[in-house]
Amino acid sequence: MPSRSASPLIVLRIPAFRNRWMASLVSNLGTLVQSVGAGWMMTQISDSDAMVGLVQASVTVPMMLFAVFAGTLADNHDRRKVMIGAQLFMMAAAVLLTVLAWLGLMTPWLLILLTFLIGTGTTFFNPSWQASMGDIVPRDDLPSAVALNSMAFNAMRSVGPAVGGIIVALAGASAAFALNAVSYVAMIVTLWRWKSPAADTRLPPEPLRLAVGSGLRYVAMSPNLTNVMGRAFLFGLGSVSVLSLLPVVAHERLGGDAVTYGIMLGFFGVGAIGGAFGNGWLRERYDNEHIVRFAALAAMLGALAMSVAPTIWIALPALMLSGASWVVALSLFNVTVQLSTPRWVVGRAIALYQSAAFGGMAGGSWLWGAVSDGQGLTVSLIVAALVLAAAAAVGLKRPLPEYGGLDLSPLDLFREPMLQLDVQPRSGPIVAMTRFEIDPKDVPEFLEVMAERRRVRIRDGAQNWVLMRDLENPRIWEETYHVPTWVEYIRHNTRRTKADHGTYARLVALHRGPERPHTRRMIERHAIARGRGGVYRFDV
Repeated sequence: MPSRSASPLIVLRIPAFRNRWMASLVSNLGTLVQSVGAGWMMTQISDSDAMVGLVQASVTVPMMLFAVFAGTLADNHDRRKVMIGAQLFMMAAAVLLTVLAWLGLMTPWLLILLTFLIGTGTTFFNPSWQASMGDIVPRDDLPSAVALNSMAFNAMRSVGPAVGGIIVALAGASAAFALNAVSYVAMIVTLWRWKSPAADTRLPPEPLRLAVGSGLRYVAMSPNLTNVMGRAFLFGLGSVSVLSLLPVVAHERLGGDAVTYGIMLGFFGVGAIGGAFGNGWLRERYDNEHIVRFAALAAMLGALAMSVAPTIWIALPALMLSGASWVVALSLFNVTVQLSTPRWVVGRAIALYQSAAFGGMAGGSWLWGAVSDGQGLTVSLIVAALVLAAAAAVGLKRPLPEYGGLDLSPLDLFREPMLQLDVQPRSGPIVAMTRFEIDPKDVPEFLEVMAERRRVRIRDGAQNWVLMRDLENPRIWEETYHVPTWVEYIRHNTRRTKADHGTYARLVALHRGPERPHTRRMIERHAIARGRGGVYRFDV
């Protein structure tokens, strides 16, 4: 079970993590400075408020479009190479952005395209970055690592916009773009020097189409993960209201200027840093569900306070509360996903989680702005607070799981059988059949266990799963399922975890046959009719 009381700073004792964390500080600063420069440049080359809004949207839209593909790369290829490639791609886009801005050749749609490309690079970088935490940080320290990464971003959020504003004011947007381009160097050098662990598998990478399907299927058949992602979507939908409407609060409610907005954004970041440091204290005293519920209620109070704040002195504490709740909830969601997912699919699970969280934030940013336009700022923030109250109430019916309760390391009991046919990796379909003899009085328990076994089988790649009962001997039951090829059958069996073994142990205990249940494996062949003279050719 991961340590619940350690300070997040303890993970800095690990050199590989420390180097990457320091590089991320530089990279995050460059990203935030670049966002200020892009937003300012758009105001100079376009009179459309919609185009200004698209600058921010162009960075987040790739997360919705490409996240599952990015997660697939993280799971099936060398994560170090994926991260370096993504950083080089973003650096190239940033250099092009700098050159075009310097030469005065930038157009609104070109600016949108280049920021979209940078957002795409970020999308492909993040799942590998998050999944590789488990490669360099012990399981006990993973919560601290995630919290510290969140703190690094929010620390830069406290100073990045101000630094960006100064750079743009003194040297123009092209200087902000240049700083961002240079900021990638630290991360590229750090990743280049890091030696990622060799993949512990002799199987070839899954084809892209199958790998995407495997990730979606695993999450869909894992109630704990769907619960986390639903909660993350709802929390993101409500909590983003404070950030998305902060410029309106600063300008219209408080009558401030850009400096006022920068100060308020900085206090949100300070609150986020405090939330990261408070994570260990909260984990020591409360379970995951209560922590998330407290965070949602704290974010609700922050939104309500912002809806009526008459002065900046009331708004600033509310922003700190919102920032703290933001990091506490999102870092806990992230850790829960990582520790509730086996390593073979963790990149895809993280990508889908980020899609859910960013989807909620993107939808909320538009929704609360639309409500504010139609009904006013106060109503918009109050409705968002009600959504956060609902996010807390959902846990009464579907509490968040405790991470670390399941051992998701590979079971490693499967041994490839000795075959008498010349079966190639692409041969198939493969049919697996396992026979059980069950006493009639044990049938209700047997069916309950088989329902869980069905979920695990399908989650790990089985198709057409069925359970059949012998009409002539009702004590005999047979489980049957298909997989497309022999290599997929092997992959399916190697995905079984130690946490899954309890189901099989219960089935063995219920089995009344003279020997342990035995699995027969067959390759499927079809008789294909040829319509000449009633002759049939059997495809064997």
